Amino acid sequence: MTADQTPHHVPQDISDRIARGLVKVMRFFADAFFARRYGHRAVVLETVAGVPGMVGGMLVHLKSLRRMADDRGWIHTLLEEAENERMHLMVFADIAKPNAVERLLVLLVQGAFFNAYFVLYLVAPKTAHRVVGYLEEEAVASYTQYLAEIDSGRQDNIPAPRIAIDYWKLAGDARLREVVLATRADEAKHRDVNHRFADVLAGERPGAKPAEKGGPAD
Repeated sequence: MTADQTPHHVPQDISDRIARGLVKVMRFFADAFFARRYGHRAVVLETVAGVPGMVGGMLVHLKSLRRMADDRGWIHTLLEEAENERMHLMVFADIAKPNAVERLLVLLVQGAFFNAYFVLYLVAPKTAHRVVGYLEEEAVASYTQYLAEIDSGRQDNIPAPRIAIDYWKLAGDARLREVVLATRADEAKHRDVNHRFADVLAGERPGAKPAEKGGPAD
């Protein structure tokens, strides 16, 4: 239920700066469209956040099959991330009750993001993981703002939905605040994992300093 809000990966090269720039553009449009409608923002955010783990897990799986090499645990980690983000979506869809326009937006955003991320992971997996790391940094910031709105009384601290209580094993009388705390903790974990994966891939480049054990099948 706790999350270190401070970690930020300082861009080290052009691919990091591109990844950071892409995420800043996405954050700009999210802020413009949703403003302080944090529950609705979470629905769209989690629809996008559930894509990278599935795409990365699938492509690492296929690479492992092609090269008959061990994935060193990456497939399970990425697919677990995708499932966790999907559960976030289920929880916030129950809370926010997205309307028809938002559901259409989800279809369009997911379709565009899936194809773009698939291509990016094929050609530049390190940059792809860095994009996710920066996306999760923004997610942690967004959920921190959501908590501030709840604590100030500007957002109702409604009872947690049953799906959230069951998933995170929260107390039976848990409220929205506990749901947001749990979600933020998950996002912080994904932030750290994806930045670490990007660091490992950066270290595996020809001529780079040898990476620590933990990269995908190569």
